[in-house]
Amino acid sequence: MPDRHAAPARPDGPRHARTLRSRTVLRGLALTVVAVLAFGATSAAAVWVKLYSGVTTVDVSGLVTPIGEEESNDPDDPNAGNDLNILVMGSDQRDGENAALGGDVAGMRSDTTIVMHISADRTRVEMVSIPRDSMVDIPACIVSPDGATTGAEFGQFNAAFAYGADLGGSIEYAAACTIQTVQNNTGVSIDEFVVVDFSGFVQMIDALGGVQMCIPQDIYSEKADNLTLSAGTQTLDGYTALQYARARTGTGLGDGSDTNRLGRQQQLIASIMQSVLSKNMLTDLGQLMTFAQAATSTLTLSPDLASLDTMAGIAYSLRGVRTENMTFMTIPFAAWSENKNRVIWTSEADAIWANMAADVPIVAQPEPAPTQTSAPGGDAGAQPDPGAGTGTDVETPAAPSPSATKTPGKDAFSAADISTSC
Repeated sequence: MPDRHAAPARPDGPRHARTLRSRTVLRGLALTVVAVLAFGATSAAAVWVKLYSGVTTVDVSGLVTPIGEEESNDPDDPNAGNDLNILVMGSDQRDGENAALGGDVAGMRSDTTIVMHISADRTRVEMVSIPRDSMVDIPACIVSPDGATTGAEFGQFNAAFAYGADLGGSIEYAAACTIQTVQNNTGVSIDEFVVVDFSGFVQMIDALGGVQMCIPQDIYSEKADNLTLSAGTQTLDGYTALQYARARTGTGLGDGSDTNRLGRQQQLIASIMQSVLSKNMLTDLGQLMTFAQAATSTLTLSPDLASLDTMAGIAYSLRGVRTENMTFMTIPFAAWSENKNRVIWTSEADAIWANMAADVPIVAQPEPAPTQTSAPGGDAGAQPDPGAGTGTDVETPAAPSPSATKTPGKDAFSAADISTSC
């Protein structure tokens, strides 16, 4: 993994009760923050401040009477000044505890892959879904400790995860092969990664008390364990949310394509974010720690991302992000000429990846309303050319019209665009 964002080394402090107690609580919080980031909730920083400021710290060095010592509420972001790219992978692992949720099938697959970009100035979070059926160049991947590799090929995107899992026998090789494939095809450097499995996803949603969704029409999917949802506002528990995220065919689910399913997954992520914002997590320590325990089983993390210092710093630095600056989209694609059931990225995808690599908005931000004032000798309402003198070669695709209907899975939308009630 690239090391430009690695947290600076810190010497261990004295092993006092103060250190042990605060690290125990904050380790749980770090896992909570990762889960929140992975599913789009920008209130993580507020959670950090509330919980950390509530920790009572004492120094019992030398067995003297404890002395109160308040910790700082302002953790340092070890990634300050740098943008951060996190690859989020959903593991379709169906053995062990996951068998009851998805059917007992050997091996691991990844049907959900999202590149999450956090801007260097910490004002934007952007999530771009990659269709599993994308035809891409899969590079040679290391699949064993002795350096054995797979052969490079042009193939279906999610085959990279399966090759690493099946041939390497572990999630480590699965994640590494996927990361290498993403980097080679996008030019975006992946700094950290998160892998989420079935059972952990269910536990996390249940720990939130469910997620509220607007279901536009009746849904029935036999293949998703007879998923049945009535049109209207529904609160989905963990298992139902999982089946909703996995469902592809049936009544009320669109054309049955994987890309259509990606749109529903993006809406679900945005709704989870809104659920976290609406819950009383800032004052309910029990609920917060329950969520942290669920996150423990939910995620496999890259080492730097699992660092307490790293997660605390990221959380606090995102305290000012607004929901309208959290963007969701699927990378632009078209049907592959050789197989209509596979897709190929369009030229618009190049601009999206280039913008992400350059840390500029992946879609244009709405322009503020023009001021209807006239300068002396000038035309009323005249505005300067927004592209003049920018000096940038990076193309920014036009933002959807605020009045236009945005279709998740096809159009870019923000978390603020999602209504959880009908």
